[in-house]
Amino acid sequence: MAAARGCPPAGSGDRALAELLLEFSRAQYRAKDGGGAAAKVERIERRCLELFGRDYRYSVIPNAHGEICAHYPRHIVLLERDAGRDPFESTVQVGKLQDLINRSKMARCRGRFVCPVILYKGKHICRSATLAGWGELYGRTGYNYIFSGGSDDAWADAEDISEEDSALRNADSQLFDKVRGHDIKLLRYLSVRYICDLMVENKKVKFGLNVTSSEKVDKAQRYADFTLLSIPYPGCEFFKEYKDRDYTAEGLIFNWKQDYVDAPLSIPVSLTQSLNIDWSEYQSWDLVQQTQNYLKLLISIINSDDDSGLLVHCISGWDRTPLFISLLRLSLWADGLIHASLEPSEILYLTVAYDWFLFGHMLADRLSKGEEIFFFCFNFLKHITSEEFSAVKSQRRKSLPPGFTLEEICMLKQRDRGSTTSLSSDFSLGMESSPGAAGSFTYEAVELMPAGAQAQAAWRKSCASSPQAMLWSRAQPSEDRLPSTGMAEVKSSSSSSSTHSDNFLRIGSSPLEVPRSRLVSASDRESRLEEVRSAFLASYSRTIGLKAVPPSPSGAIGGLLEQFVRGVGLRGSSTL
Repeated sequence: MAAARGCPPAGSGDRALAELLLEFSRAQYRAKDGGGAAAKVERIERRCLELFGRDYRYSVIPNAHGEICAHYPRHIVLLERDAGRDPFESTVQVGKLQDLINRSKMARCRGRFVCPVILYKGKHICRSATLAGWGELYGRTGYNYIFSGGSDDAWADAEDISEEDSALRNADSQLFDKVRGHDIKLLRYLSVRYICDLMVENKKVKFGLNVTSSEKVDKAQRYADFTLLSIPYPGCEFFKEYKDRDYTAEGLIFNWKQDYVDAPLSIPVSLTQSLNIDWSEYQSWDLVQQTQNYLKLLISIINSDDDSGLLVHCISGWDRTPLFISLLRLSLWADGLIHASLEPSEILYLTVAYDWFLFGHMLADRLSKGEEIFFFCFNFLKHITSEEFSAVKSQRRKSLPPGFTLEEICMLKQRDRGSTTSLSSDFSLGMESSPGAAGSFTYEAVELMPAGAQAQAAWRKSCASSPQAMLWSRAQPSEDRLPSTGMAEVKSSSSSSSTHSDNFLRIGSSPLEVPRSRLVSASDRESRLEEVRSAFLASYSRTIGLKAVPPSPSGAIGGLLEQFVRGVGLRGSSTL
């Protein structure tokens, strides 16, 4: 469902983000909650739908009263295609997807089913919780909140009965066959092949009982047809140490020798060969290096040549899972590959609201315990600004024509704009739709076929004397960016199960005018991510603020706190 045309956004810029953070920090979102908070949540939801609608056609799966999942959005967005730019399109039909969700939702903890949240090259990047245990499947939901206090690593039922109980083995097996069978059907319908499990445990154990499971230890090997990756990552409680070290992740290493940690890192060799990472050293990585390497792995997987989707999950799916989903969304956006029309403040609002708040991250609880994984996510953007985290890097290297540099190809495109034969008979220029966003230009968008070395040399000589070509080698002005105005609503349709939006973004006075291309360079990626991070730090300091830690013996102020004081001004919690 898209926001109605002409409807003013619920908020914009710094104020909208500040209002969101204040609401986020007060209580955990629940789809069924009413009262005074309902109007604020409705504004947040409307803003998210408007931002999704800028670049995508999408449908909505209704979850108005939490009937599907209590801590999932009331309007679950199914992205169908990039409106008018990306040649890839999802083949998923919302009606069938909704039916599969209803059948499979109890397969995973807290009913947090496999949910598509990012669409990239026609592939669905999904999130969920881990597989549920016996007790939850038999309906003992809800008790976990009272018993566990709602911690991330508390699953869904603290009095779960072991799957290994011989007296119940046959009945359990039939139940798991049925419920997990529906979960597998949902995964296959979404074309998910890769499942990345962030748990540091094989199964979550509480009071000596296995209270959750995971695909990697499913005894019946029901998930054997999927590519399973065990990439253990510290839970939210570890981020108290991050806060206690003045929000410094460098040098902070997780203790892998703890009794409950029994899930080793396991990644198929075929997925690691191109990354140049020594995965055997993962237990010696600090938090920065570990997060960087896992993100590189996820980007490599979604950038592969196949059409397979990806599932990322931890235990409950609302701490570590949104961390990596949010980093993926922001990284792909910084490359110009998704959400192309959104400005830094807008993509920041979307990922905070949708990936974190509306999917049930318990920010108030985490802040009270000092487990600041949410803050870590956005402050971490400074560590992924380089081209080595870019999803277009490998595409560029593979597609660069021999004998030409990136700048020369860009100059060629500028000179040849609007024609495929204007250069000379020595060249032919084949243009095709890029899987990147409108307004971006990547190597695979151009096929340049030189006649030979002499032709290349002659062309370079002509370029050197061309003022037009020299201008193209400079950084492109801001007006080359696709503006957020000029959206023409082509049509809209609705059904009983969802409301479907077909909004197309056009540029200029004509709805059919073709957007100009813009190269998203490495320096542009860095500046875009830095803008997002700066906007987050400024708004966070004005609303939630950082908790100071006891001073060190030297009396020196913590590195990040000092940065806040110098840069954005550290102020405590305040109201708008």
